[in-house]
Amino acid sequence: MGAKAKKAMMKKLNKGSSQLSVSSRKDEAADFLPLEGGPGLKLPEIKPTANTATVLYIGRIPHGFYENEMEGFFKQFGTIKRLRIARNKKTGKSKHFGFIQFESSEVAKIVADCMHNYLLFEHLLQVYLIPPERVHPKLWKGVNRWYRPLDWVQIERKKHNKERTLEERQPAGSKED
Repeated sequence: MGAKAKKAMMKKLNKGSSQLSVSSRKDEAADFLPLEGGPGLKLPEIKPTANTATVLYIGRIPHGFYENEMEGFFKQFGTIKRLRIARNKKTGKSKHFGFIQFESSEVAKIVADCMHNYLLFEHLLQVYLIPPERVHPKLWKGVNRWYRPLDWVQIERKKHNKERTLEERQPAGSKED
């Protein structure tokens, strides 16, 4: 871009900015001015949205404070819609975090405020409100099923007693070429 083109462009910007900035100054002051000159820009007004979050993340859950105990404890605040504690798929042990969904968003907000950093069995609970757009659709998958651990003895017994072909029956060292 040549020097003449830059001057022409700056001239157009200055003409436009002086016309626009004068009109915007009459109504309201601009929130910020661009670095290269030009009209002052007003940020769009963000309307405060009603808090509709009903899902809570609960972290640092102590050992022994599982679904039944958690439901009994949090029932004092309001009606619990769903409750889920993350568990190890292999062993079924708690991963020490979970999620609770309440019927109303006001109750969820109160619980998040009251229970954050609550000392429970020498653990500080971490409770956060999760906005509805951040809740994963598969979060509540399998929520009402109890964990049934795998019977590893039965699995190994089936593997050991399966029908074998002729090649599988031969010992590894005695294969003929």
